[in-house]
Amino acid sequence: MKLTIIGSGYVGLTTGACFAEAGHHVLCVDNDPKKVETLLAGEIPIYEPGLESLVKKNVAARRLRFTTATEEGVEHGEVLFIAVPTPPQPDGSVDLSFIEKVAREIAVHLGSYRVIVDKSTVPVKTGERVASTIRRYAKPGVEFDVVSNPEFLREGSAVEDLMKPDRIVIGGNSDRALALMQKIYEPFVAPVLVTDINSAELIKHAANSFLALKISYINAISEICEMSGADVLKVAEGIGTDKRIGRAFLNAGLGYGGSCFPKDIAAFIAISRQLGTPFTLLEEVQRINEHQFQRFLDGIREALWVLKEKKLAVWGLAFKPNTDDVRSSVAIRVVEALVAEGAEVTAYDPKAMDKARLLPVASKIKLASSPLEAATGAEALIIATEWAEFASVDLSDLREVMRTPLIFDGRNLLDPVAAADFGFQYRGIGRGAVVERS
Repeated sequence: MKLTIIGSGYVGLTTGACFAEAGHHVLCVDNDPKKVETLLAGEIPIYEPGLESLVKKNVAARRLRFTTATEEGVEHGEVLFIAVPTPPQPDGSVDLSFIEKVAREIAVHLGSYRVIVDKSTVPVKTGERVASTIRRYAKPGVEFDVVSNPEFLREGSAVEDLMKPDRIVIGGNSDRALALMQKIYEPFVAPVLVTDINSAELIKHAANSFLALKISYINAISEICEMSGADVLKVAEGIGTDKRIGRAFLNAGLGYGGSCFPKDIAAFIAISRQLGTPFTLLEEVQRINEHQFQRFLDGIREALWVLKEKKLAVWGLAFKPNTDDVRSSVAIRVVEALVAEGAEVTAYDPKAMDKARLLPVASKIKLASSPLEAATGAEALIIATEWAEFASVDLSDLREVMRTPLIFDGRNLLDPVAAADFGFQYRGIGRGAVVERS
């Protein structure tokens, strides 16, 4: 089929590349000429395992193309996917101006029947507004349908998530549109859930909110573990083996971050308020998430007393491993908080260094070329992102380069006993008492 993706950011580019890999002819539209030029050369502006090779392969096969012209995109695709940003506003609600603008642009160029798909994460009832906007600006009598098809991509495994999805959700009320959507997904072996548009839009927010709830739940448990001398990893294993609960997203740490969870939880809270049914449980999830972050910082302050002029190493800048995304990264928040109190920070990340250099805080810290270089001369090490590379660092070498052997493991990446055996004072999240060699 001929498909158009409007917006070639993280979701749009991954979706377009995977659709092309499945055999569809995909045209991605983006309003940034430099990005389009880069993509046409087979290069991508983000790090996502497997994505670059997929883009190069399908560009070479002429199944994947890029343009800046919305008109060309509307003419090309039988189905038009809207995958533009939906950033948060100060009150937590979603800025839908990009969605509205694309809807108007599609309407102006609409000449024959098209299916318009909301792929971006949007508040419930957005599909209705997109339909009314297109109806208002399109030529009289032009036929179209609007469908909701939320994405469930995890950064770091997005290609696999799209090629081998847990489920495919399609929200719509037109048999004609649903038939085309099901044809698109024929190459993808996964359960297909067909719903109304409003239900499909709610599914995405409800899913992310539930995952954030699991993270905040285990983080609340981690504080109880620390106060009682229990080990949160053992507790998580004990409850996670219950098939009704599951082990996923029960990893205590610094709290959730990234481009999705903070935005989506805030948006769902705002949506519920607008509908007159405040979602107070999610407000508590937000509070626990912030408390966990502050509690971690308090532990650093308690151990070091004064942070001013302390030389600190931070491992990790991306919000999670296997991505270079630093948007709303908790690791970046840690760095900013340490710098604000006068600490001298040296940081390292396997993939996010280039993105981190563009942040305001970059001018106030040093960026190292390896974990050991970052830790050289440090009075404490903070592990802020759970990259596998950090877990494999030789603790003997680490002990040798650090000035004082103090580790704050914000992701429970290291073995506390092994760290203690090498002379480290180790502080994890919910790991009971501080572990150090006797």
